[in-house]
Amino acid sequence: MVIGVGNQYRRDDGFGPAVVARLEVLRQSDPALAAVELRACDGEPTRLLDLWTGTDLAVVVDAVRDGNDHGGHRYELVLDEVAELADARSASSHGVSLGSTVELGRALGRLPRRLVVLAVGAIEFGFGAGLSPEVAAEVDPVVARVRELVG
Repeated sequence: MVIGVGNQYRRDDGFGPAVVARLEVLRQSDPALAAVELRACDGEPTRLLDLWTGTDLAVVVDAVRDGNDHGGHRYELVLDEVAELADARSASSHGVSLGSTVELGRALGRLPRRLVVLAVGAIEFGFGAGLSPEVAAEVDPVVARVRELVG
């Protein structure tokens, strides 16, 4: 399961859906992607829980506010690192942090066997379509990493 979190009409917040869209195109010629479910999601906790519950591997792709002025920095976190973010101020552009969603999933017994978060630091969250150049440049590297993880 690959989940692209975000809103394509909020500039860099569309990073996750852009990665999923690129994977959809590649699925046509990549047999390793044929068995992978690709979904876009707004990041609402119950929707994430519904998508990843019972999966062996869930890869969540998202844009985050990381405090860098330049944007484009890539992050990779595994389940326990994500859970550590539950008490911290939300780094997500969404109302509830991913860490809090993981803690909720843990309490409800609704986590994937393995969870990997691939995120990119973003700078543009205003209304409008299109990723900033710094974030757009990270779509292909993150797509490549997803292919490594699911392959």
